[in-house]
Amino acid sequence: MQSLFEWDFKGKKDEMIGEIIDRNVHEFAPGVSEASFVEKLSRGTVSHRSEIDPIIEKCAPEWPLEQVTVVDRNILRLGIFELMYGNYDEVPPKVAINEAIELAKTFGGESSARFVNGVLGTIYRELGEPMKDDVSKNHKKEEKEKDTETEIVSEAK
Repeated sequence: MQSLFEWDFKGKKDEMIGEIIDRNVHEFAPGVSEASFVEKLSRGTVSHRSEIDPIIEKCAPEWPLEQVTVVDRNILRLGIFELMYGNYDEVPPKVAINEAIELAKTFGGESSARFVNGVLGTIYRELGEPMKDDVSKNHKKEEKEKDTETEIVSEAK
């Protein structure tokens, strides 16, 4: 998010994103040896901006994109990129939305979290709520164990 904020603030020059990412990883995450996740999200968001920005404008028509704060605008871009182009096995849609809301709470204004939640929630529903009924592996394991216990009790009767 930091890199996207800086990229946007400095004029949205796509050719600068790599330099911005490198500097931010070096400055804010010096112990990180592999920044591929940051690279993937930042570069992906920038490269799909021509598809992402119109979606923001459609889902928040009362807010022209340039009037949305730089922080909120880039949190939305990042969240939409993850919803539309992300690997759901790595980051399920609901996790992407929750992470975006947390970024908005931490770095945005007073109403940023509600705004981000509303826009990303609308997009999630329009995408058909992917992985809506997906449950964690632990929950599936617990359900299977419960079913097995029920079968054993039924057989004992």
